[in-house]
Amino acid sequence: MATVRDKQYLKDKVALLPDLPGVYQFLNCDGTVIYVGKAKNLKKRVSSYFMEGKDQYPKVTVMLRHICDIRHIVVSTEQDALLLENNMIKSLQPRYNVLLKDDKTYPWIVVRNEPFPRVESTRIINRDGSRYFGPYSSVVVQKNMLELIRALYQLRTCSLNLAPAMIERGKYSVCLEYHLGNCQGPCVGKQTEQDYDHNIAILMKTLAGDMRSTRSYLQERMAEAAAGMKFELAERYKQRLRLLDSYVSRSVVISTTTGDLDVFSLLKDIDAAYVNFARIVGGAIVNSFTAQLSLGAEDDDRTILTRALQQVSERISGPLAREVVVPLCPEEELFPGVKFTVPKRGEKLKLLEFSLKNAKAYRLERLKNLEIKDPGRHANRILETMQRELRLPRLPRHIECFDNSNLQGTNPVASCVVFRDAKPSRKEYRHFNVKTVVGPDDFASMREIIYRRYRRQLDEGNDLPDLIIVDGGKGQLSSAYGVLKELGLEDKVPIIGLAKRIEEVFYPNDPNPYYLDRTGEPLRVIMHLRNEAHRFGITFHRRKRSLDFIKSELELIPGLGPSSITKLLKKFRTVNSIKNAPEEVLAAVIGAARARALKDFYRSVNEVPAED
Repeated sequence: MATVRDKQYLKDKVALLPDLPGVYQFLNCDGTVIYVGKAKNLKKRVSSYFMEGKDQYPKVTVMLRHICDIRHIVVSTEQDALLLENNMIKSLQPRYNVLLKDDKTYPWIVVRNEPFPRVESTRIINRDGSRYFGPYSSVVVQKNMLELIRALYQLRTCSLNLAPAMIERGKYSVCLEYHLGNCQGPCVGKQTEQDYDHNIAILMKTLAGDMRSTRSYLQERMAEAAAGMKFELAERYKQRLRLLDSYVSRSVVISTTTGDLDVFSLLKDIDAAYVNFARIVGGAIVNSFTAQLSLGAEDDDRTILTRALQQVSERISGPLAREVVVPLCPEEELFPGVKFTVPKRGEKLKLLEFSLKNAKAYRLERLKNLEIKDPGRHANRILETMQRELRLPRLPRHIECFDNSNLQGTNPVASCVVFRDAKPSRKEYRHFNVKTVVGPDDFASMREIIYRRYRRQLDEGNDLPDLIIVDGGKGQLSSAYGVLKELGLEDKVPIIGLAKRIEEVFYPNDPNPYYLDRTGEPLRVIMHLRNEAHRFGITFHRRKRSLDFIKSELELIPGLGPSSITKLLKKFRTVNSIKNAPEEVLAAVIGAARARALKDFYRSVNEVPAED
């Protein structure tokens, strides 16, 4: 963090923000949070504060003078950002936030813990065994959801004590809601508790995010109403289906079941580890940040996490929560009185995933910064990761990737793309026309292209690549590897195949695929190579097909041979240009006789027969 205001430092921080929803914090030079805001797109929102020449409110202008650092937390949705902003403003009480500092909370839907439970709106959470769903960032959505539930399940809205003994005494009588069809009269025994509880179980699934049973019910009712020509009723059911689609289930940002706890996630890299910390108070996330730790030669995951717990405890100037959610157990004896939980499912696992998502976002921000400020070091780090994960004998500074392209065996071509230091070297890309293969035979095409490429490289004394990638599975890889053996290169140049289906990596003489981390940089670089080879090859293939089509049309013209066709295409590029060119211009290219024949041909093609 900057200890004095540094405009360039702030510009760099803003430039590296992700285009994702989240919450941002402005800190002064003492490290105190002075403003908390939410954003649908963090980069766009925060950069709007620092646009030169933009008129700002006086309060914002004053605040900008005190900003020394920026933090952000990534969430899944804009609604989660709204809820997290509310939590943090109430917890941190930033100086320049005016709204949301009071104790007002977002509304919830509660299913009361009582006989024949009521389903109501509330802003107060009591630990009385009731079930709470939400919170809702929009009161309108919450009210509409309550109306939908009551319309579907005919629940009671009264505050009567419907204990079985009270019902048996005949103490109550039905009210207007029963006569209107909004309640089935459990107060007088007209609805059993078992039937009522069945409806409650279904609606709680709906509130928890499982919409299948309610959706099926609404779709059936809508179809019945439409079949019976009751279109207004069908439209009401359709509107309820739309409401169901717009309903947002519970957020990980606020929960009524997690209580007070701390969450730590761990993300390892080659030379560093990233540990994200999130503090949950009363079920609400109130703080989150990511710390970067350097790695020792013998540090394992348990040692790194233990060290991170110690450092974060010092940074927050206080003890850890009594329960700490972690991806693996640290050295527990160093933290007396703390219970460590490694979740396998449920809300605590979602909190751990939220924490890991922010650790990844922080890591990506650091890597982008490194790529901008020190591209050489950034490339070396990627290549070292690729060397380690692909088990290569040396850094893959020079990589070549091959792909075939044909349409049912016609116009077979291939492409070779070259990457230097994990970046495309487009001037070294090469196209190949497949010459010896007839029909759609990818294996034979791959053999021909690999042989032509590396026979020529050997004959001309050119450098060989550090890694060869073929686009395809075991078949294409075996064909290419056989050629390398024929050329005596099988021990000099490593080769792998990348299958498209689930991005499997194959090695020669190994029938089992190898799976790289789908979010890791090695697989991203390999997929970039494969996609570039496919793009480059398919572009050449389309151009060749188009050229063959043009040639086939020009070949129909009497008197035009291959040499004349080539001259015309070189000069005019397209058939339309050739058709529309004046005869004297054509004559200057292919001679007067051939130009006259060409014009006569297109005039005869365009003539319309006269009617009888």
